[in-house]
Amino acid sequence: MSEPQDKIKLFESQQVRAEWDADNEKWWFSVLDIIAVLTDQSDYKKVRNYWKWLKNKLIADGSQLVSVTNQLKMKAADGKKYLTDVADTEQILRLIQSIPSKRAEPFKLWLAQVGRERLDETVDPELSIDRAIQNYRRLGYGENWINQRIKSIEVRKALTDEWDKAGVGQGKEYASLTDLMSRVWSGMATREYKQHKGLKKENLRDNMTNTELVLNMLAEVAATDISQVRNPEGFAESAQVAAEGAKTAKAARQQLEKSTGKPVVSKLNARQLAAQQLENALGNAHQAIGKKGGKA
Repeated sequence: MSEPQDKIKLFESQQVRAEWDADNEKWWFSVLDIIAVLTDQSDYKKVRNYWKWLKNKLIADGSQLVSVTNQLKMKAADGKKYLTDVADTEQILRLIQSIPSKRAEPFKLWLAQVGRERLDETVDPELSIDRAIQNYRRLGYGENWINQRIKSIEVRKALTDEWDKAGVGQGKEYASLTDLMSRVWSGMATREYKQHKGLKKENLRDNMTNTELVLNMLAEVAATDISQVRNPEGFAESAQVAAEGAKTAKAARQQLEKSTGKPVVSKLNARQLAAQQLENALGNAHQAIGKKGGKA
């Protein structure tokens, strides 16, 4: 991220204080800064009074938003750190919906659009795949990578179906098994892998090279095949199957690294991969022009 670690640009060019929570992998934003922007108010005393009034109103309306806000020490204008109310991304979006503001209207329209799209996708799941493809194209991913990524979603779904059948709990248990598989095949836990690529909230798979993505898929395909034969029950047995599946990908990684002399797990993230692809494309175009010039 090009922004300072304690500030993120929101609402055009205005900055909001923010803190990255590495343990929970999410951003915390200053509630007062958000309110100051939405109300176009620079007097922080008035901003605090507005937040106090809004909290009472939300509580009276039965909203749970106030009860889930947190407090963190953030740097103020005088350079010192003070405790201030903070909220995560989901809570900030709920807060934006509670404040009448012209600046909030684009966010409210976007939320309404996202809600409609999600409802459409429950009726026709293929829409979510089409939307994902369009989003990846807009972000500059190549068609080959996109095809691999879409296939990886199908592979992941087959594995989670096996976990559901075994009684594995979604959320923490899913995350634990995913972390286990990453540790076995790549040598890094999920968080370590993301740090290796300089990622925070971004999706790890969206920042994998083709080779990394294929090996991750191999681990999941192998785990799915083993699970379908053994029919594990519960988290512990599913963890054994997940580890065995990941060992298949580990063996493939080690063999490839032996053959190439290069590590498979790359520090490249999506932005760097896109730049590399563009550089390669320009190089190929330059070579093609050179050959044509030589023939002439």
